[in-house]
Amino acid sequence: MRDRNVSEAPNYTNAALVMGAVNLIWIFMVLWSVFGFHIVLAVGWLINWAITRLLLRRA
Repeated sequence: MRDRNVSEAPNYTNAALVMGAVNLIWIFMVLWSVFGFHIVLAVGWLINWAITRLLLRRA
């Protein structure tokens, strides 16, 4: 068991970022088509505010 050569785990950071962006875009498109552009702006502002709060809390 100790003789087994274990390789590094693959780096999926780029794939995760791309899929996150794709998901965000389709969710924004659904919100835009159902509620209108002002809701998309409000949700975008809310997400930006939440990310900023999380980053400032860590600093």
